[in-house]
Amino acid sequence: MDLSVIIALLNEQESLPELLSLIREVLSRPVESSGGRLLDYEVIFVDDGSTDLSWSFITAEAGKDPRVHGIRFRRNYGKSAALFCGFEASKGNVVITMDADLQDSPHEIPALYSMVAGGTYDLVSGWKKKRKDGLFSKNIPSKIYNATARRVTGIKLHDMNCGLKAYRKEVVKNIEVYGEMHRYIPYLAKEAGFSRISEKPVVHQARKYGRSKFGLSRFVNGYLDLISLWFLSKFGKKPMHIFGLFGSLMFIAGGIIALWLIIQKIYWQSHGMPFRYVTDQPLFYLSLLAIILGMQLFLAGFLGELISRNATERNRYNISEKC
Repeated sequence: MDLSVIIALLNEQESLPELLSLIREVLSRPVESSGGRLLDYEVIFVDDGSTDLSWSFITAEAGKDPRVHGIRFRRNYGKSAALFCGFEASKGNVVITMDADLQDSPHEIPALYSMVAGGTYDLVSGWKKKRKDGLFSKNIPSKIYNATARRVTGIKLHDMNCGLKAYRKEVVKNIEVYGEMHRYIPYLAKEAGFSRISEKPVVHQARKYGRSKFGLSRFVNGYLDLISLWFLSKFGKKPMHIFGLFGSLMFIAGGIIALWLIIQKIYWQSHGMPFRYVTDQPLFYLSLLAIILGMQLFLAGFLGELISRNATERNRYNISEKC
């Protein structure tokens, strides 16, 4: 199969008929990169616990068109869970994800498909260069968020969180999207060894129906997820390298300070000079605190190593080819 289009949705019954109609219209025309033939495609709707009539529409369309498939969650699990299940079910050599609110235009599908199917890129992310969102509610926060993400991940994308993306099949089958990590799929792909990542400016349309399912809290959560992802990718399999390092530094610094205070007190006392008892000096208690925290950090790293070495996936690696 050439193409899988995955659409994660929550209560989007108004937009689904128009969205599916546009996808069918776009893919009813030959794509130049496929040799001028029609693409063999499927559309996978992942209903993330909708309470409206979204699932009724999906089941009705799936009954009429074998290219339409649906996955329904019993409750709302989040976009990452929806994409994970969609990735597992997909059969296309190229996988395209898009939102169901019509802000992502289906007319971008052929160009995105061509960029990946041509073998040049592993992943192509959409870039909403001219956003139709509110200036202060989404536009400015999005610019700050993306600037931070570029700095931390080293991936030069202007809009990492854009829902409109195209992937090689191997990418979606070798990454695990969980929690709220859908924002950082390009980073997950990079860490899995798929470094050919690019972007394409795409049309961003104003929302026609309903309202956004994401509040301002997504920026706080996104920042915390970014830190977690960076930490796990760097030290997930070698926790002693970070906890042991800082623990050792704190323990050594605290020990040196405490020893210096004791030696200083003994020296002044033996030479008849005025002196303070070591226990009367606040610095002594700070040094004890550093020693205790250093021991705890070192122990945390040691326990982390024990857990990592007994993990079932400790020797799981992405192998691209064998001969």
